[in-house]
Amino acid sequence: MRVCWIGLGGILLFLPASPLLAEPRLPEVSKVYDTLTVYWENDAFAGTDRDYTNGLRFTWSTPYRVDPNDARLPGWSRPWLEKIPGGNPGEGRAVALSFGQSIFTPSNINRDQFDPNDRPYAGYSYLAAGFHNRSPRVKTSWEFQAGVVGPLSFAEQTQNYTHDLMGNHRAKGWEHQLNNEPILEVICERHWLLLHADDVNGFVFDLIPHLGGQLGNAATLVNAGGELRFGWNIPHNFGVCPIRGGCESNSAFADSKPPAGFSSTYLFLATDGRWVLHNIFLDGNSFGDGARVERTPLVADFMAGIAVQYGMGRMTYSYVYRTREFQAQDRQQLFGALSFSWTY
Repeated sequence: MRVCWIGLGGILLFLPASPLLAEPRLPEVSKVYDTLTVYWENDAFAGTDRDYTNGLRFTWSTPYRVDPNDARLPGWSRPWLEKIPGGNPGEGRAVALSFGQSIFTPSNINRDQFDPNDRPYAGYSYLAAGFHNRSPRVKTSWEFQAGVVGPLSFAEQTQNYTHDLMGNHRAKGWEHQLNNEPILEVICERHWLLLHADDVNGFVFDLIPHLGGQLGNAATLVNAGGELRFGWNIPHNFGVCPIRGGCESNSAFADSKPPAGFSSTYLFLATDGRWVLHNIFLDGNSFGDGARVERTPLVADFMAGIAVQYGMGRMTYSYVYRTREFQAQDRQQLFGALSFSWTY
């Protein structure tokens, strides 16, 4: 983990200047980050407005390159691609830069009094740098996040603006949200592509197990799970997942551009189980006597959805079922997850 923290410092130092360091001319910069992915998760798909109520993330990423000194990889990233654990010289490498925001609310947003038996209001806004190493059957991802929890995340303003736009009532309890706290996170996840089998008509099934962990003052956990895919012309990648650090699956197409027109569609079932040692959104701020609830240490997500690729674009849609995250939570949660990737 010492390497991870050193890497995080280097990333934060170079992030503001990375567009300049990548390539000096605009035509060259366009060859570095060539894929934009937008992720949106919201419980409105399930008709609720509670718990993990909204997640939004924008990711700009590079294609996979075998040579870490390839000019089409940003210059600031090359030392880290060579030094982070889990990479081999012959594997393909990719880099992703992200901005995201997550919003959490109690079950009754029309109540303006503090409820000690329900989760506190909380928002998290962050910047992230992801490094991905892959071989034909294994992908290792490292992600370093820096952000803020509390009023400076502007989660209250985001939710109120969205509710005003949709004609819904504003949440009344944001004055009880978690206090401002800077966040540093190191996340690692490894995926294995197994049982990838084709038949004569182009239909494919495969299995993609994963194992990972996260360390920081927002969350500390160990996670494991897998994904089963079945469909037509399934791409040779490492699956689909909801917003989760280290799980960047749509970050890059292959070096060869995908064919024009409709090229792939498949169904997927996935699960991710977590042993949670710390969760700031339930345990409260690291310092002080702020709001908190009794956390459930074992949490699982179950996901089912569909993915479609058409030319340079890929879209996925899924439902996610999440087990109870704290002892007083009256029921499990269901939310929808939508992502769209475009390579230009």
